[in-house]
Amino acid sequence: MNSASAAPATASLDDPFYYLANFRFVVAWVQARHGDLLSADEHHTLQQWSQLPRASQALLVRMVMRKGELFRVDKLRYPEIGDTYQALAPLMALGWVDDAPLLSVEELFRLLRLSELRDALKASMNSVGLPSNATKTALQAALTPVLTDALPLRQWWPAATTHIVRLNVMALCDRLRLMFFGNLRQDWAEFVLTELGLQRFEQVPLTAESRAFQHRDEVDTYLALHHLRERLENGELPEQLATEVPAASGNRWLDARRSRLLLTLGQTAERSGNTELALSLYAESTNSEARIRRLRVLERLKRYSEAYELAQAAREQAGESEAQALGRLLPRLARKLNQPAPQAVKAAEAPTYVLGLPGPQSVERAVAEHLSTASAPVFYVENCLITGLLGLLLWPAIFKPLPGAFFHPFHSGPADLYREDFVRQRQAEIDACLAQLDDGLYRETMRATWHAKQGITSPFVHWGILSEPLLTAALSCLPAAHLRACFTRLLSDLKHNRAGLPDLIQLMPDAPAGEPRYRMIEVKGPGDRLQDNQRRWIDFFCRHDMPVEVCHVRWQPTS
Repeated sequence: MNSASAAPATASLDDPFYYLANFRFVVAWVQARHGDLLSADEHHTLQQWSQLPRASQALLVRMVMRKGELFRVDKLRYPEIGDTYQALAPLMALGWVDDAPLLSVEELFRLLRLSELRDALKASMNSVGLPSNATKTALQAALTPVLTDALPLRQWWPAATTHIVRLNVMALCDRLRLMFFGNLRQDWAEFVLTELGLQRFEQVPLTAESRAFQHRDEVDTYLALHHLRERLENGELPEQLATEVPAASGNRWLDARRSRLLLTLGQTAERSGNTELALSLYAESTNSEARIRRLRVLERLKRYSEAYELAQAAREQAGESEAQALGRLLPRLARKLNQPAPQAVKAAEAPTYVLGLPGPQSVERAVAEHLSTASAPVFYVENCLITGLLGLLLWPAIFKPLPGAFFHPFHSGPADLYREDFVRQRQAEIDACLAQLDDGLYRETMRATWHAKQGITSPFVHWGILSEPLLTAALSCLPAAHLRACFTRLLSDLKHNRAGLPDLIQLMPDAPAGEPRYRMIEVKGPGDRLQDNQRRWIDFFCRHDMPVEVCHVRWQPTS
């Protein structure tokens, strides 16, 4: 298995078959790195595909990239492919494309135009008394309940002027996509329709241990969870789907996905009024949001003692966002049970003022322009400055080639970024990077990384915002102790803490000695209010004596 870190060759958009070249790259990558997770039949299918004419290969890829599995042939026209039917013939001979698929009436309405539907369903329209000029909505409402059979197009419409085919290999294509990306969130078009040379990725050595999946049953479990979520989104009841959720596997990240599915099923059951099922699903999930949802349901059911006991136990392992929710819930439960209310710690509040500006316009940019001066510029940074500085300092730790972190050459960051053990797995490297805040080397390191990695995709560094002037001014004005405090809080919960930072920062390199050389400004437009994650950051800044304020904008009438 190749562990080289050199960037793979990808196709240029000047090649009309660039998408096919990129798809071939994925197939070859999966075969080389995940071949042991493919069945003999799957290997055989991929070998057959590689021997097809180029036009047939390309048409298959075009179909895979499109939504769904049913296609009108008259919409499968691509200049580089040429005759669509000629390209389809080998695919139909192999059974990968069905040229006479059974179509439900719902699929018929999705695929045919109104004039075609009126022609195809003329007899059915007459039988239910619909006029010949009936709208598509009226047709569907009247005919869907009575036309319950699935039929080939020619039986629906003997004089059909179009041809519909079904793609039969999406299951294998989804499996390939999953093994390459490590998820099904990214689709084929995101990869094969991109000239990857336009983006630069950090080259991380890839080993056998870095694969997303080590066993075929892990791929099967992921696909099962994904299909359950799709079925839920398509309207199936959580009562049915809950019985089909796979058992916990012991694979840390798959079990996290399972917990998120249980949370979603529980929320759907709760909304439909099945609170007992919701409670059961929430209890089985290890997701922190599921714990809070369970407590709120118990509170609504007036099962106060049970909720109070669980809430007390949850406090022991709660992160900041969960602790904030528990801090609101526990006093209510304590009152219901005549228990002493837990000692509440009031959040610190930043200085707040109102600024009248001509508008309406972008509130953040309006405040930035109003407050900015030549010697004290204001930058619109939101969640990109502190996180960007963290990304520059911790670059080697973030891109450390750990198992399960990187498994293809096009990662913008590690796949385990938001898992609970992200920091623990890299603790030594992170500690070494943060130590530079003590000896002053961090400035040189951040500048060097900014120049060396310029343009390389990163989960933290947004190159369009973190300009060199902003970097230089920030390193001059932000004390190392303040950076360390911010970085430590970010690393304690990257998923929740990377958002909610103030919109603006004013940097004041010429401020007199002993006075703050920066201030952070959270901007709120008319009717806007602070969100929970913003309140947590403001409380943190105030408790660490970091200058922060909240500016409320009121638009002044213009004459």
